[in-house]
Amino acid sequence: MNQALGWDAEPTPLHEERRHHRRRDPEEELERERRRERRRRRREDAERRRREEERLAEESTERRIVSGRRLERGHDRYYNDKEPYREDARLRDGGSSDYEYESERKRKRRRNICIAISLLLLILVIVVPVAIVLSKKKKSETSQAAAGDSGPKPSNDNLNGIKQSDIPQQYQGTELDPFTWYDTNDFNVTFTPVLVGGLPIMGLNTSWDDSPKANPHTKSLNETWKYGTDLIRGVNLGGWLSLEPLITPSLFSSYSSRDGIVDEYTLCKKLGDKAKQTLEKHYSTFISEQTFADIQAAGFDHVRIPFSYWAVTTYGDDPYVPKTSFRYLLRGIEWARKYGLRVNLDLHAAPGSQNGWNHSGRQGTIGWLNGTDGTLNGQRTIDIHNQLSTFFTQLRYRNVVTMYGLVNEPRMVELDQGTVIDWTKKAIATVRGNGYKGVLIFGDGFMGLDNWQGKLQDEENLLLDVHQYVIFNTQQLVLTHHDKINFACGGWTEQALRSSNKATGFGPTLCGEWSQADTDCAQYLNNVGIGSRWEGTLNTVGTPGGSRSGSVLSPTCPTANKPRCDCTSANADPSTYAPAYKQWLLMFAEAQMHSFERGWGWFYWTWQTESAPQWSYKDGLAAGILPKLAYQRDFDCSQEIPMFNDTGLPEFY
Repeated sequence: MNQALGWDAEPTPLHEERRHHRRRDPEEELERERRRERRRRRREDAERRRREEERLAEESTERRIVSGRRLERGHDRYYNDKEPYREDARLRDGGSSDYEYESERKRKRRRNICIAISLLLLILVIVVPVAIVLSKKKKSETSQAAAGDSGPKPSNDNLNGIKQSDIPQQYQGTELDPFTWYDTNDFNVTFTPVLVGGLPIMGLNTSWDDSPKANPHTKSLNETWKYGTDLIRGVNLGGWLSLEPLITPSLFSSYSSRDGIVDEYTLCKKLGDKAKQTLEKHYSTFISEQTFADIQAAGFDHVRIPFSYWAVTTYGDDPYVPKTSFRYLLRGIEWARKYGLRVNLDLHAAPGSQNGWNHSGRQGTIGWLNGTDGTLNGQRTIDIHNQLSTFFTQLRYRNVVTMYGLVNEPRMVELDQGTVIDWTKKAIATVRGNGYKGVLIFGDGFMGLDNWQGKLQDEENLLLDVHQYVIFNTQQLVLTHHDKINFACGGWTEQALRSSNKATGFGPTLCGEWSQADTDCAQYLNNVGIGSRWEGTLNTVGTPGGSRSGSVLSPTCPTANKPRCDCTSANADPSTYAPAYKQWLLMFAEAQMHSFERGWGWFYWTWQTESAPQWSYKDGLAAGILPKLAYQRDFDCSQEIPMFNDTGLPEFY
C-alpha cells in the first residue's frame, strides 16, 4: 500500500538530477556556509549587546518597585531571534541605537513610575476613606466607653485593708464583689451574700438615721408625712438610672443616623461588652451626693427616682446592663435620707416597653400587655414588683421610700384599657401582699383625668399621677406667652380640682412631671435625630414607632411662622435670654407650681441635663428663671397676668 500511495517511491529523475547538481557545486555550498556564519556572528554580537544593555538597565532600575520583571526591558521574552532585524530597523531610521534604546528605556521607566504612582494613588483613594470610616466607626463605638477611661476614677479608698481573696470564691467577679465595682464610695464593702426578695443588700450599712429634715418648713423623716395635706414639692432625677437622650445627648450624639442609636436598648447593643463600663461610669458621675445636697438647698422635700426593670433582672437577649443600677439606686436612697428627702420610686421602663418611647428603654412597638409577649411581659413586671416590694418593705426604708410607682406612663390610648386596669389591680395586690404601706402610684395613661372617675377608687392609699406639658400638643404649643400662663392658672388648676374630688374624678392626684419649657426645641426631646413641631421639622417617618400621622412638617408657633418660628433663642444659654423672657419663664413655672398644688403637689422634670436648660431645675436656678426656694415664690394665679407682647417679648420663641 505504501508503494501504491507513493510514500516509498524512488525519486524521480528530476529529483536525482537536482541532488546531483548540488553535490557538483562546492563553491556555492561554501558561500552559503559563509553567509550562515556571518548571520551567526551578528546574532552573537546582538546577544552580547543585549546582555550588556540588560545589565546596565537592571543597575539603573534595581531600586524601583515594580510588579514584576515583565515591566523591565530586560525580560528575555522581549528579545528573540528577530532582535537583529529590530536593531537594523532602528539604524535604518537614521537614529543611534544607543540613543533610541536609552530613550525607550527612559520612556519605559517613566511609564513604570507613572504606573506605580497611579497604583499608589488608587490605594490611597480606596484605603484612606475606608480608614476614616473605620476610624469614625471605631470612635462611635468606643467614644462613650473611652469616656469611662477618661477623667479621675473614684479613689475607692474603702477597699484598702481588704483583698479580693477575702470574697468567697463563688462570689468573686459577681455583682456582690466590690472589686468589680467602678465606684465604691459610700458603699459598705464588707461582704455579705444576704438577699431580700432575691435582691442584694451588699453595699448597705447596717444602721441608718431618719432624723434629718429637708428644710425648716417640712417634717423630719421619722415624722409622719400627711399626704393630701402636706404638699409635695419634689424633683425628678431623670436620665440617671433610665437613660433619656434629651437629658444626656452625649451618650447618643457621637453615632451617625445609620447606626440607629435611639434608646438604651440600641446603645447597649452597639456598645456590647463596653456597655457596663460606659453606663456604670454614668451612674457614678451623673448624680452624686452633692446633687442631693443641692436639691435640699433648693427647698425640695421629695425626689422621684426613675429606674428600669434591668436594675432587677434581664430576659433572653436583652442587651441592657443587668443589676448594676440597683446598687446606685440604693446609694441614692441613702443620700436622700441623709438630706431629709423622701423618695418616690418610679419604675420607668417595664419589660416589653409600656409606651414605645425611648425613655422606656426601647423606642418603637409597645410589647407590654400588647402583642405576642404582652401577657408574659405583664407577668414579668408583676414578678419584678414582687421582688422590689419585698425589698423595700424592710424597716430601714419605711420612712424614706414613702412613694412607690407601679409603671411610668403606660400608653393606655394604644392599649386595652381594661387589661391595664386589671394588671394594676394585680400589681397593687402583690405589693400590698408583701407589706408595703406607703403610697402607691399609677399613671393616668393619657386618658384624661376626668375619665378616671369611678375606677380603682376602692383601693387604699392610691395616687393618680398625671404629667402636664404644653409642648407636645400643637393646640397648646401655639398659645401666646400670656395664654400659656393663663392656661396653667385656669385649665390645669380646674383639672387638678376636679380630679382631686372623687365625685368628679379619681381623687388623690399628683403632677409627677412638668417643666417650664414653652417650645419643643431641645435636642432629642422628640427622639434622636428628630426635629421639632415649633420649626416644622418633626418628621417621624422611618423611625422606630414613627408614622406620617405623627409628623409635624409645618412650623407651629404663635406667629404661624410670620415671623419665622425659630429654635435658636429657646436653645441658647440662659445668660443670653432677654429680661422679658426670663421674667416670663419664672412666672410660667410659678403658675404651674400654684396649679399643681391644688392637688397633692408636684415633681419637676428634671433636676439636671447636659444641654437643655429649660428642662433642668439646676440650670434654671442658676439662671434666675426658677424660684430660689421651691416653697417660696413671688407669683401665684391670683395675680394679673401681664400681656408680654407689651414688654417686647417676641412670640416666635
